[in-house]
Amino acid sequence: MDSKRGKPAHSHPRSDRERPQPPSPSSQPGGASFFSEPFLDQFLQYLSLECRLAVNTILAYQADLVSFLDFLRPKRITQLTEIDANHLRAYLDYCHAQGISNRSNARRISSLRAFFKFLLAEKCIDTDPCAILDLPKPGRPLPKVLTIPEVNRLLSPPANENTLALRNNAMLHLLYATGMRVSELVNLPLAGVNLMGGYVRVFGKGSKERLIPFGEAAREYLKIYTQNGRPLILKKRTSDLLFVTGHGKAMTRLRFWQIVQQSARLAGITKKISPHVLRHSFATHLLEHGADLRSVQMMLGHADIATTQIYTHVDSNRLKSAHQKFHPRG
Repeated sequence: MDSKRGKPAHSHPRSDRERPQPPSPSSQPGGASFFSEPFLDQFLQYLSLECRLAVNTILAYQADLVSFLDFLRPKRITQLTEIDANHLRAYLDYCHAQGISNRSNARRISSLRAFFKFLLAEKCIDTDPCAILDLPKPGRPLPKVLTIPEVNRLLSPPANENTLALRNNAMLHLLYATGMRVSELVNLPLAGVNLMGGYVRVFGKGSKERLIPFGEAAREYLKIYTQNGRPLILKKRTSDLLFVTGHGKAMTRLRFWQIVQQSARLAGITKKISPHVLRHSFATHLLEHGADLRSVQMMLGHADIATTQIYTHVDSNRLKSAHQKFHPRG
């Protein structure tokens, strides 16, 4: 983060035409901007134009700040300078009473900290009320992963090799082979895949570019899909996307989540599974087989290696279990 504004990390610049535009707070139910100046609008524009955050990330910031400002509304606060740490503590207590988890509260306070650092840098306030606030500890759970036999069952060739089955199987193979996010997968352009070189070019959070290799199995299923499945799905339509629907458009994340669920049931996998579980499995299996943490971080597109380290905890738990099971004095 930028030391002056708490600026989130961002990546390569894009043109104004391609840059995501944040939603207007005034369009939200309840209307969060009850101060005379449009401070929230300015902050969201800052996140979009300077920090170059993704639209979904900006929406998350906006939702957190709208929640806080709506909480303040009955208190008849008219100036930003009237907000202090007591208001923030009262808001956290309110969230806790509503049954909101520490993890969600931690995210909300993170949004508030960025907001007030921005206001301080813009000289809209003299002191940062978040400066003396303790961030609640989220108690981060370990990611859920599939075993390698479960992955093999999930990725087995479809019994019905119609065009949609070819597409779905290719998507599952590429997701596990690269560990990309589901939003990156469903919006992957056709030009972003190099079958000859065996890699994909992905633009992740903040439009940060990365190259991810994939193996022979994913290459083979992608080749079959692009030659035998994709043209029949499109019929006479054209599309720049790799994975298309019958309308030539991108699949929604929800629809792909449903496909993963259905494929897991057909494969006899009883544990809860989502596209993100395949991403977790990709990272965990790489580390289990000797990949270095930095390489996994780059392939996952994590800005901070601390985020990737959660997968080493999964691996160390399995090592500990094996030690206790097989060591004579375990």
